[in-house]
Amino acid sequence: MNSRLDLTRNWLTGLQADIVKAMEEAGGAQFSNDAWTRPEGGGGLSRYLEDGPVLERAAVLFSHVQGLQLPPSASALRPHLAGRPWEAMGVSLVIHPRNPFVPTVHMNVRCFVAKATAPDEEDVFWFGGGMDLTPYYPFEEDVRHFHQVCHDALQPFGSDKYPAYKKACDEYFYLKHRGETRGVGGLFFDDLNEGGFGNSLGLTQAVGNAFLPAYLPILECRKNTPYTERHRDFQAYRRGRYVEFNLVYDRGTLFGLQSGGRTESILLSMPPVAAWKYDWRPEPGTPEAALYEYLKPREWV
Repeated sequence: MNSRLDLTRNWLTGLQADIVKAMEEAGGAQFSNDAWTRPEGGGGLSRYLEDGPVLERAAVLFSHVQGLQLPPSASALRPHLAGRPWEAMGVSLVIHPRNPFVPTVHMNVRCFVAKATAPDEEDVFWFGGGMDLTPYYPFEEDVRHFHQVCHDALQPFGSDKYPAYKKACDEYFYLKHRGETRGVGGLFFDDLNEGGFGNSLGLTQAVGNAFLPAYLPILECRKNTPYTERHRDFQAYRRGRYVEFNLVYDRGTLFGLQSGGRTESILLSMPPVAAWKYDWRPEPGTPEAALYEYLKPREWV
């Protein structure tokens, strides 16, 4: 298992470096680096940008951590593994652009191993990840492009994968208390070990490697669009939904906090500015109202 984990780690650190380089070039500002360790075992490298001219906040995080006992968020779907030592590694990112016409985007890819504790046991591995797009002023051609790249990345692994992972994304990134999706979806998968380690890693790599082709053209196309304070106010209001999802529903946030992860790195996914208004609704026929037609599952490919 160690050689396979080394292969996975090398790909993840390379993916982080490639994405940061592309975001620095597109955003016109350098990322800061913060290497950290945790007493329970392992650590990571947080690469982040705050208050940039294009990217108001961006975080591209690598972590490789170990623990003595699976936290509840990791063993809930696999109760028979409760109590095992574990190892996890992954890259997680969130990009919050300054311009309200550029969507927020999230992506993560991860590998998890529950270690054997007896001679007759084996290590149990699984992969997970995905990416999703959260626009404030959506453009249909952008959403279709994002989904087309997601679709094409998964085609070599079977025509059933994109529909299944898109549906899982629509269901996962759903704010039950609001009755709306967080954005326009993308891909989401978890507990993947189908076809063995190599096949599962290959699919996960396809998702991670598709991030830049899916998002960078949208960022480049929209980043210089003129905007007003009205647009910024609506962006801050909708960012509040992002905060609500991350703190109430997101498994990655819960796992990070429950497993003793670095709090600052975990909360880097939050938008730098967000707002809430009491029972506010956009005026019918406005660009702000148009967003709500997108916050429901729909076929994009």
